[in-house]
Amino acid sequence: MTARVQEILSWYRSDNPGVLTNLYRLLNHGRLAGTGKLVILPVDQGFEHGPARSFAVNEPAYDPRYHYQLAIDAGCNAYAAPLGFLEAGAADFAGQIPLILKLNSHDVLHKEADPISAVTGSVRDALRIGCVAVGFTIYPVSVHRVEMYQQLREVIAEAKSAGLASVVWSYPRGSDLSKPGETALDVGAYAAQIAAQLGAHLIKVKLPTDHLEQEDARKVYEKVNVPRSTLTERVRHVVQSTFAGRRIVIFSGGEKTDDAAVFEQARAIRDGGGFGSIIGRNAFQRERTAALEFLGNIMKIYAGES
Repeated sequence: MTARVQEILSWYRSDNPGVLTNLYRLLNHGRLAGTGKLVILPVDQGFEHGPARSFAVNEPAYDPRYHYQLAIDAGCNAYAAPLGFLEAGAADFAGQIPLILKLNSHDVLHKEADPISAVTGSVRDALRIGCVAVGFTIYPVSVHRVEMYQQLREVIAEAKSAGLASVVWSYPRGSDLSKPGETALDVGAYAAQIAAQLGAHLIKVKLPTDHLEQEDARKVYEKVNVPRSTLTERVRHVVQSTFAGRRIVIFSGGEKTDDAAVFEQARAIRDGGGFGSIIGRNAFQRERTAALEFLGNIMKIYAGES
C-alpha cells in the first residue's frame, strides 16, 4: 500500500473493513493505482438524457459491453452505471474492473424545475453484481431535497453495513436557483459539504465558476477574501469544504468539449487538490481509439506526467 492510499484510508476509520477494502480496490486499480487520484467512467446518460442524445454520435456505445471494455482498456479506476447497463455485462467482465451501481436515476421526459430521482437499484443488487460501491444523486436546492437527503442517509447506512463504499452525485438544482447558480462556487462548496455530512466516501460535483449565488455567502467570501479568481483556487475551496480535504472529491466532465479545455480543467483539479475526474460523454462520445488516447492523456495529467 502506498503512503498516499494509506493516508486516504485513515480518513475513514469509522468504517468497517469491508468498506475500507472496497475503497482500497478503487484506489489501487488501473493506471492511477496507488496515486490517490481517480478517473472513473460513468455511463448513466442513457437514462438521464436519452439514448440518441447519449450514443448516436458513436453507435457502438449503445451496447453496455462497449463501456466495460473501454473502462478496462483505458485503465480507469472504476465503471459506474445504472442497474440495466451493469447487469448486461457483469458476468462477462466479472472481476476485471471495480463497479459502482447508480441506485437512482432521473429522466428528462417531463420538465420539472425541482427534480427528484427515482430509486432504480438497491444495495442487494450491488452485492449481487459484485460492486465495490453504490452511487446516489441528490439535488440540493430542489424542494424535494429533504426527501433525497433522508433516502441517501438510509442508502449509505445500508451500504456501509454491507461493506460497500458510497459515491454521491451532489448537483444543486431547483426553482430557487439561477442557471449560473448551479455551478456557483458558494453553492457547489455547500453541496459538497452536505454530501460529506451525509456520510459519502466519494463526492462528485461540477467544476465551480467564480459566481456567488447567495447574498449572505457573498458577504463572507468578500469579507475574508476567499481566493476564487482561478479554477485551481475554486477547486481547492470545494475540496477544503469537505472536512478540510479529508473526503475524496471528484469532478464531473460535463458535455463533450474541446480537448485542450478538458486537459486544462484536469490540471486545475490536480493542482487544486482534487482527486480526479468522472468523465462520461467526453469519453464515450468519441470513437474508441480517440477515447482511449483522450483518457490516457487525462491520466497522465493526474499522474504528474503532463
